[in-house]
Amino acid sequence: MADKEFIATGRRKTSIAVVKLVKGKGRIFVNGKKLTDYIGNRPAIEMLVYRPLVLTDNQEKYDVRVKAVGGGIVAQCGAIRHGIARALVKSNEEYRNVLRLEGLLTRDPRVKERKKYGRKRARKRFQFSKR
Repeated sequence: MADKEFIATGRRKTSIAVVKLVKGKGRIFVNGKKLTDYIGNRPAIEMLVYRPLVLTDNQEKYDVRVKAVGGGIVAQCGAIRHGIARALVKSNEEYRNVLRLEGLLTRDPRVKERKKYGRKRARKRFQFSKR
């Protein structure tokens, strides 16, 4: 059980992140790049990703390897956070309550509403001309 890895899938909007949790020094790699290089200079999003590790006090214990596809950077980071939380529960069932209370195990159901016919977008109308 020394080199055991925990694999979980996280989702957000149209993004999917496959997360591998491996014993390590607390580094996160997304699609082969370091997290900071992948998301650029966005400390708020970086904190969002590290949240499950901070809550369970595992920042320095695991390396995280992620394959993220679909959506934008922020949605992918939400998917990564969801995947990390699920992988942590696989590693230790005692983390479930802590992560559940913070809402990290719940998949965010909000997705973009579909475009309707006769409209510009889902709800926006075409410009109305009285005369």
